[in-house]
Amino acid sequence: MKLIAGLGNPGTKYRDTRHNVGFEVVDVLARRHGTAFESAPGEALMARVRSVGDGLLILKPLTFMNLSGHAVAELIRYYRIALSDVLVVVDDVNLPLGRLRIRARGSHGGHNGLRSVAGQLGTDEYARLRLGVGRGDGRRDLADHVLARFEADERETIRSAVDRAADAAEMFVTDNIEKVMNSYNRADDTATAE
Repeated sequence: MKLIAGLGNPGTKYRDTRHNVGFEVVDVLARRHGTAFESAPGEALMARVRSVGDGLLILKPLTFMNLSGHAVAELIRYYRIALSDVLVVVDDVNLPLGRLRIRARGSHGGHNGLRSVAGQLGTDEYARLRLGVGRGDGRRDLADHVLARFEADERETIRSAVDRAADAAEMFVTDNIEKVMNSYNRADDTATAE
């Protein structure tokens, strides 16, 4: 069984913000597979997809970003999911708007959600998909930037990137992480998988 965890902040105040693109990606996955979110072990919502690979759980923690590792770790333990079968989807201010970067493992890179996941799991040996939201104006506080909604001229780029990230997550479920990285870690952020 695979687990795709999209990280974000709960509540309508944070909907459609840069920090919540992880939620947007897993929402797309749930819609594509005609499944709905339900209560999950820990503070989270999950959707089940039985028709893909060996099965898929889609997770949305209901805690704030810096505590999201609790829900991810709880679901991994409850369903005995191997860390090699886990993909965490987050925003990344260090990537240009719409760019994807997938890694099999790595540091949290300053991202509080990934820091929380690694802290709860006791390792950073899990795959992550980062979706670029840009850094914004250097004079603006970074926290304000990630908690802001996308500008009108950015919305089409981010919508397309969210769809590509959902494609990459689906490939993770059916193929290996190396294939996902080779297909989506391209400098051309408009490239599609072959």
